[in-house]
Amino acid sequence: MSISIGQPAPEFTALSDAGVPVRLSDFRGQRVILYFYPKDDTPGCTTQSCDFRDQHPAFTEKNAVILGVSPDGIASHQQFKAKYQLPFVLLADTDHAIAEAYGVWVEKQMYGRQFMGIDRSHFVIDEHGVVIAAERGVKPAASAAAALAALG
Repeated sequence: MSISIGQPAPEFTALSDAGVPVRLSDFRGQRVILYFYPKDDTPGCTTQSCDFRDQHPAFTEKNAVILGVSPDGIASHQQFKAKYQLPFVLLADTDHAIAEAYGVWVEKQMYGRQFMGIDRSHFVIDEHGVVIAAERGVKPAASAAAALAALG
């Protein structure tokens, strides 16, 4: 499945890094940056997450919340969040249901080995739950700036 601009964002419920259930619909009335990254505390994912951290005030000014999503569990997210002082929620998508709903759980290849994993991506969702920007295969250092630019 692939999500396109103008489509309603797929609803989901996932556990946050605090172990609390979070639903996309909890954020109606706010804009949401939903970014997908492969693994906590790896170089590219740290770059991407820290860039969202560093630009967090600019997102807040635009009435946007940031939600980071990876297949890692709650304990991993807690360590990653604390280590890099990430001021936003990380969601545990251990069964990759959210990634599948957004079309970013894909076949990948590394060192001649094929496996399923996250296509580094972000989606910008408006106050009504509609996707207004979607970027897949983003560079770690470019994701936050592109998402911020999509907010206008």
